[in-house]
Amino acid sequence: MDIAVKRLYISMFFPGVFLLLIWLIFLVDTSLKLDLVYAGLLPRKISGLQGILFGPFIHGGFKHIVANSIPLFALSSLLFYFYRNLSFKVLIVCYLLSGIIVWLIGRSSYHVGASGIIYGLAGFLFASGLIRKHLGLMAISFLVAFQYGSMIWGIFPLEEPVSWESHFAGLITGVGLAWFYRNKGPKGSRLFWQGIGFENEAENEAESEPDSVDDLPWNEYEIEGPQKKNSDNSPEDNDKK
Repeated sequence: MDIAVKRLYISMFFPGVFLLLIWLIFLVDTSLKLDLVYAGLLPRKISGLQGILFGPFIHGGFKHIVANSIPLFALSSLLFYFYRNLSFKVLIVCYLLSGIIVWLIGRSSYHVGASGIIYGLAGFLFASGLIRKHLGLMAISFLVAFQYGSMIWGIFPLEEPVSWESHFAGLITGVGLAWFYRNKGPKGSRLFWQGIGFENEAENEAESEPDSVDDLPWNEYEIEGPQKKNSDNSPEDNDKK
């Protein structure tokens, strides 16, 4: 098997397993009516800390999980393909740190969904290529900007039910990681249409021009779940949606 094709399959494996697990949890939650949204992230509540781990696996409805699935798989696959030596580090930090930030600054409402990770990956992939001044990775940056450019509006509090805090936290986490790891991973400057060799992998990660990606849905990335009841001393009445 061609090494580039083999690497592509490998880069899609973990994102595929991760996405499959998200869908399995959603189907179980929906079919059994478990209301797992209450296992989501609830800012500044000790009980809400569990949402940092479990929140990304929980979605508020079919439209929500579909909107998150394609960008999550596409961006994480790009991360594992072009930054394989950094991929797990970047993914784990985006996963945990974006949740911690939301727990600290978010509205008193249940925050669920994987959009914090999505924004983190998009921010990392976009900023990393520009920071490194690598033409091949810059091409990926512009691909991400073209496909995901409209998601920038998601970091502003424009829609009441949408957790813009998760989007904001994910984006700044991803951009911060791009700067933090600016001296690690792929280096050099080579025209992306020339292709990238696999020699010197120990020093520089290999890169190549990605295939075109189908248009992705940008209308919904995150959702805030039901408010915690007033008896629990949580959100105010005027925050209910």
